[in-house]
Amino acid sequence: MFVLELTYTEPLERVNELLDAHVAWLDAQYAAGVFIASGRKVPRDGGVILAVGVDRARVERIAAEDPFTAAGVCVYRITEFVATKTAAELAGYQEQLPS
Repeated sequence: MFVLELTYTEPLERVNELLDAHVAWLDAQYAAGVFIASGRKVPRDGGVILAVGVDRARVERIAAEDPFTAAGVCVYRITEFVATKTAAELAGYQEQLPS
């Protein structure tokens, strides 16, 4: 599982200009089964996305396809972790530690 943390590098006015394209990109990743949660950080200086079912190289390519990235209004910090424990509703995303 991956945590994708976006940090805006441009003013919110510029971010907002690209918001519809960013949301369409999010929707495509939800439809593909890659994203399972996303939202704005508080305060609104970026966002967070949870991604599953892909390897690091693929999640990096997905982040590079974000219209925010292409327009240079954000940078990504990508953290991989092994979700060994989850809420019951997320049990399908539990992972085993590598041996």
